[in-house]
Amino acid sequence: MSEHESRITIDGVEIALGFPDEFPFHWVGQQDVLDQLLAAWLVVDQNDIPLNPRLIGKPGVGKTTLAYAAAKKINQPVFIYQCTMDTRPEDLLITPVINDKGGIRYVASSLVTAMVRGGVCILDEGNRMSEKSWASLAPLLDARRYIESIVAGLKVSAHPDFRICITMNDDASTFEVPEYIHSRLQPQIYLDFPEANEEMRILKENLPFVKEDILNYVVAFLQRAHMSQESYTVRDGINIARYAAKRLEALNGKADWEAILRQSIVMTLGEEAITHTL
Repeated sequence: MSEHESRITIDGVEIALGFPDEFPFHWVGQQDVLDQLLAAWLVVDQNDIPLNPRLIGKPGVGKTTLAYAAAKKINQPVFIYQCTMDTRPEDLLITPVINDKGGIRYVASSLVTAMVRGGVCILDEGNRMSEKSWASLAPLLDARRYIESIVAGLKVSAHPDFRICITMNDDASTFEVPEYIHSRLQPQIYLDFPEANEEMRILKENLPFVKEDILNYVVAFLQRAHMSQESYTVRDGINIARYAAKRLEALNGKADWEAILRQSIVMTLGEEAITHTL
């Protein structure tokens, strides 16, 4: 058994569980979307159940960071599952693997681990999954709040403290989410590009070692790109500023820092991005 796992027995079947994800994520700005997410998870009566919010926005606007920060706000452990077009129902739930003695060992996914432990599961980029995978989650996403694992022959009920959040990129869908699932993933919370002051705070939070002149340049670039409806995000800005800082360090500061920044923008986003520079 790995040091990163624990075990639980359900109806006589032993299941290996994973440990929570721990990242130095902090949510900066857009307090209203954080409040909206926390409200969706709130239970206001003994007959009430939490909702299954969907965070929608362009790649890099901070959807996963927001969900993680919200989970930490309510002191819940966080389990992140990265969805792909190849995700199978057993990947989402419980997977049988061969142990070192040649027998079958059952391993719970991040989702099922969160269900059992009463944590928060973030299904990242959920619109990359096929309908078959979504169908396996249907009973979990309504008042039943359980999953059925065919491979392990188990029905697993969610802990009362279990919460789930699904992130979706609004321009990178691989599969259409089925309507019967769509109705279970509510409310829809939209994340837009941050304002200039929020982008600066995010850059400073992530790059406290980078000079403010560089950060100001990057924020101005991003704001011009936003006004032109480009899809560049603060994640791109972080990569641009980080690489420019590395280049300047490698050159011992003996270079035109604005030229280095323009080069960093082109190397990060392509030649077309240069039109949004000063």
